[in-house]
Amino acid sequence: MTISLAVAERDQSQNNEALRTAGSVPANVYGPKQEPISIAVDAKALRKVLDEAGESAIVQLTGLKEAIEVLVKDVDFDPVKRGIRHVDFYAIERGKDMTTNVPLDFIGEAPVEKAGIGTVSQILHEVEVTCRPSNLPAKIEVDITGMTEEHSKISVADLVVPEGVVVENDTEDAVAVVSVAREAEEETAPAEVDMDAIEVEEKGKGGDAEEGGES
Repeated sequence: MTISLAVAERDQSQNNEALRTAGSVPANVYGPKQEPISIAVDAKALRKVLDEAGESAIVQLTGLKEAIEVLVKDVDFDPVKRGIRHVDFYAIERGKDMTTNVPLDFIGEAPVEKAGIGTVSQILHEVEVTCRPSNLPAKIEVDITGMTEEHSKISVADLVVPEGVVVENDTEDAVAVVSVAREAEEETAPAEVDMDAIEVEEKGKGGDAEEGGES
């Protein structure tokens, strides 16, 4: 999936805060065959692209000398205002393999949860894949309807990916597992106290004291 995003080339001397105040986000475009370019993009348009496509979709930047196909490489958010402060775009090469992260989308309802046996814990939320840009999936679905027992597990090897896509994670890595709530073990009852032994010991101590008191 390719989405278009209008951008404008900018002078690096431009004040970034002024750009943000005007409703734009400063950004950079770079890649193995792409000379770095400083650009500005409308904040609302960028947010819409990120909400619709995430960071794994191919974005076509328009408004430059020529259109450039990129991936969203890094997004810097303002920790207070939560607005987007800066973006890095990675220019891809058509016809060549690329490696990037793709999010996992968990679908269905696990029988272990329906039965109250346990809950499904999502271990991985994305995986690293290598493929041609044209084969890059926006997401990889993980069907949890087959998790029927408390020992059920979905590994990277179980993922169903499109043809031409290779997952780089270890095949044994857990994607999802069942977490079972264990009842607290009953507290061990305190051992019975041998009162006869205590009484004998106390008498022995009393005898020693009396002996020690004789002149």
